[in-house]
Amino acid sequence: MKPNFIQKVTNWGNFPVVEKEIKSEDSIEKIKDFVRKNNEVIARGNGRCYGDASLSEHIFSTKRLNKFISFDRLNGVIECESGVLLSEILEVIVPQGYFLYVTPGTKFISVGGAIASDVHGKNHHAEGCFSEYLETFSLLNENSEVITCSRTQNEDKFWATIGGMGLTGIILSAKFKLKNIETAYIRQESIKAENLDEIFKLFDESESWTYNVAWIDCLQTGKNIGRSIMMRGEHAFKHELPKKFQQNPLRLKQKFIPKVPFYFPDFMLNTWSVKLFNYLYYSKQQKKEVKNFVDYETFFYPLDVVNDWNKIYGKKGFIQYQMVIPKEKGKAGMKKILETIAKSGNGSFLAVLKLFGKENPSAYNSFPLEGYTLALDFKVNPKLAKLVSDLDEIVEEFGGRIYLTKDSMSKSSLTNYLRNVQNPKFVSVQHKRILSNSN
Repeated sequence: MKPNFIQKVTNWGNFPVVEKEIKSEDSIEKIKDFVRKNNEVIARGNGRCYGDASLSEHIFSTKRLNKFISFDRLNGVIECESGVLLSEILEVIVPQGYFLYVTPGTKFISVGGAIASDVHGKNHHAEGCFSEYLETFSLLNENSEVITCSRTQNEDKFWATIGGMGLTGIILSAKFKLKNIETAYIRQESIKAENLDEIFKLFDESESWTYNVAWIDCLQTGKNIGRSIMMRGEHAFKHELPKKFQQNPLRLKQKFIPKVPFYFPDFMLNTWSVKLFNYLYYSKQQKKEVKNFVDYETFFYPLDVVNDWNKIYGKKGFIQYQMVIPKEKGKAGMKKILETIAKSGNGSFLAVLKLFGKENPSAYNSFPLEGYTLALDFKVNPKLAKLVSDLDEIVEEFGGRIYLTKDSMSKSSLTNYLRNVQNPKFVSVQHKRILSNSN
């Protein structure tokens, strides 16, 4: 990447597209100078968030902040610059018997992005968000000062930055804890559920499992509404593995990764193609329950097996909409959301349901609250804004919350749970949109 120029920029959803200045440096002094000279600055990692959170008039790309600082193998603590990707960390730590405590559904995000979004995974009910295992990070603040933030040092900035969407400054480096593992494999159970009643019962029965997630068919109605497949898992011990995996249990064979070569034409994604995909996906598992062992990439990162899969949604792009509904209202809220989606005809290939545990009151800008979260992908089309508005109203009705990392269209005040981050120096396109809709 060139150090500094104007270019068209977008994130993983290819919506919206903006033409802004991008700066990329690995010199702290030059980064400080960039911040001093400009207002409306935002940091951008690998551009894998779905919405407009890492877009601004002046964008600082952390891609050149890509160095490892230390790896304490004895205590399982790693320190690296903020532009290092989770995929790069996994390449180092998994062969050494470690894994990330918390990882989202792609490994191609930066450490800085993981903190700014306070990412969650399939194990929030059991192990919380990324911030639970974060020890310290260095932050370039609005005064172009580099400060160290932790639970005991600059703690106000520490908690405001976690889930703060980059609005408190530029994260330069971070130190966090890792999880011990014996193998690179997951002991998995996949269980089919015919409707919402069944899948919610399965979540209740599976709370003792570390990892839980369900794919859900968002176009079903009537008695089949909420038809889904639950996938629950645990890190496998070496003695549990089939013999073919026991020889090198911490090393995976290199896989061929195909690539989507072009943007799909608009007509290929419609209600009928989504219905067909959902039918085939649900039907491919013929038994009610399947038990097996899968490698961690298959379990945690099923979409990463295809490069540039976002092109499937066409040149106009897509949005991801993710909300959380409080646990006691979860079934009723999800039923109304799924009925609204089915009625709209805006089907989602990738509809993922998860259970959140108790929220951390200290991490007040973090998205999760105790309840059920649903993430959905929608192709951008003229009817989509109406659907998003309808979904916002339902989420508000049930006392829920919207995930800013995925948001690019919501006008609801539900996106305004950011606190202590009103800073004219660090501003994103998303934040300006939210503020303009709130006034």
